[in-house]
Amino acid sequence: MPRLFTAMEIPADVAEALAATRGGLGGARWIDPEDYHVTLRFIGDVDARTADEIADSLWDVHRPALAMQFEGLSWFGGDKPRAIVAKVKPSPGLIELQSEHERRMRRIGLAPETRNFLPHVTLVRLRSASPLAVSDYLGSRGALDAPVFEAKQFVLYSAKDLVGGGPYIVEAAYPLR
Repeated sequence: MPRLFTAMEIPADVAEALAATRGGLGGARWIDPEDYHVTLRFIGDVDARTADEIADSLWDVHRPALAMQFEGLSWFGGDKPRAIVAKVKPSPGLIELQSEHERRMRRIGLAPETRNFLPHVTLVRLRSASPLAVSDYLGSRGALDAPVFEAKQFVLYSAKDLVGGGPYIVEAAYPLR
């Protein structure tokens, strides 16, 4: 049973710039730069028939290439930080692409995504970092220096069954045109 999600890939030069933020925080599990991505729609564990239906449905997505721009570093989890992320500017084109993925998954019969779409790249997962330690870490990093890039495709990724996490496998790539 594959665990699937759709996402925008991060080019190697951009991943290298994001990886420059690594280090200096206890209780951190740093994500490998080759696994950086912007999730569009988490799908989860599905059977092979549903996976094929999802893959086929995505071929009908016709959207233009997108400029992807980072807005800075942040964290998720409030008083119990669980991840540090590079925030992506939610451009109209990116929001429309994500919304189309959501509509297509609902038509296939998947439950609606309950979380708001907050485009980001997860850089590190946290186990025991305090909000103060995370705040100090972010304050010491200054502005995020990652280049704008043009996304010319989105992908359907699979992850390890039942646990998620990289390395991720590109099951299919869909051009933005």
